[in-house]
Amino acid sequence: MRYGYHCDDCGTGVAPTTTRTELVWLKHRLHVVREVARHSSGGLDSWMAEGLAFLETHDGHAVTIAALEKHR
Repeated sequence: MRYGYHCDDCGTGVAPTTTRTELVWLKHRLHVVREVARHSSGGLDSWMAEGLAFLETHDGHAVTIAALEKHR
């Protein structure tokens, strides 16, 4: 099973290549990830950067973590 973020307000979503646990971690610690991104010269892992961009775009919206069907 693959997981991603889904914006209930806009109906859009993103599925960074990571686990559900890490998506929950990022969503709950968004303020920490923002600060690290500002001061990091090496950049963030790609899933963090993708998730952060989605969460920043949908700030204030009802964003949930959704299970996605496996792609064949």
